[in-house]
Amino acid sequence: MRVTEATGQQQFLTAVNSLESNINQTQNQISSGDSFTTASQDPVAAGSVNNFDQALAQSQQFASNGSSAQSNLNTESTALTQVTNQLQSLRDLTLEANSGTTETSGLSAIATQMVQIQNSLLSLANTQNGNGAFIFSGFATQTQPFALSASGATYSGDQGVQQVQIAAGQTVAQGDNGDAVFNQIKTGNGTFTVTANADNTGSGLIGATTVTNAADYDGGTFSIDFTAPGTYNVVNSGGTVVSNGTYTSGSSISFDGLQIALSGTPAAGDSFTVAPSTNQSIFTTVQSLVTTLQTGGLSSTALSNVITGQINNIDQALNNVSNVQTSVGGRLNAITTQQSVQTSQQTQLQTSISSLQGLNVASAISQLDQENTTLQAALQAFSMTQGLTLFKFLQ
Repeated sequence: MRVTEATGQQQFLTAVNSLESNINQTQNQISSGDSFTTASQDPVAAGSVNNFDQALAQSQQFASNGSSAQSNLNTESTALTQVTNQLQSLRDLTLEANSGTTETSGLSAIATQMVQIQNSLLSLANTQNGNGAFIFSGFATQTQPFALSASGATYSGDQGVQQVQIAAGQTVAQGDNGDAVFNQIKTGNGTFTVTANADNTGSGLIGATTVTNAADYDGGTFSIDFTAPGTYNVVNSGGTVVSNGTYTSGSSISFDGLQIALSGTPAAGDSFTVAPSTNQSIFTTVQSLVTTLQTGGLSSTALSNVITGQINNIDQALNNVSNVQTSVGGRLNAITTQQSVQTSQQTQLQTSISSLQGLNVASAISQLDQENTTLQAALQAFSMTQGLTLFKFLQ
């Protein structure tokens, strides 16, 4: 085969281009710190790195979700702590009003303080996070959830609970809707309530109420009717007497798994209604107390019975807020645990990616020196051979 001078030059240029390409690739590797920058350079390793990259991105997204939820839950926890403080202050004021020694003007002053608590509770129920979203509005985060009304407050949010994914197969609620926190509060002891008839003339006072056997209570409504100062009948909603007996001050009346303590002396014709608990807003409880104290006109016995019922409602509100607070704490713990897991997982993934794609810089620099030396030698050799012909040796 005949090799012409032009053919030799073309072969040399091809070799030089290959050397320069290798040098460029090595330089890119050194500047990027990666042993390969395209999948074609190492298809097997590139495939593994791609899988690791996807897992890393997912882990980072879970961590980001957790941080966002953590921020919201911390905001909620702070608000709930303040709600608890306000409710405890309300309870203290209610006990003061029920002391039996407070004059009418004092009751009015207590009512004024309760109005201030009502306003504080409203502000807390309308808490916003750092992004301006209302944390107790459910899904309607741009809608102010609560506004005061004549009976307490209206709720404009929804019953939604926003869930975020913090790990594969694990989500957490990053908040609680205001309806569940502030409105769905059971009255009485959480199972039933006891109220005194407004027309009672005796001095019968309602005391502690308990469920002694939940299986025996069918959720019905009953009336405890005093036929004489020391005798009573318990009548169900159908008019049937289900229990009767004699009463002495400080004793309890028991029937159908329920127990009601009474004190004082109910008059003949006095009655007390026992009914299943219903849901009542915190704001309704406060407004009822304010109205009772501001209106006046009740006997000390009637006032005490009304206030006792509202103290039970406040206790139920405190229990509900405490339960929500406990739930928030549990969710924060779950997020913290997963963040630790995600951090460890991300470190492992980054180590795996680095082991596959990371560059041995010292080795690469040595390789670059060799490639430059080879190129320079090739260029020098080519330069020396240019112009060499048989005629030069014949001169």
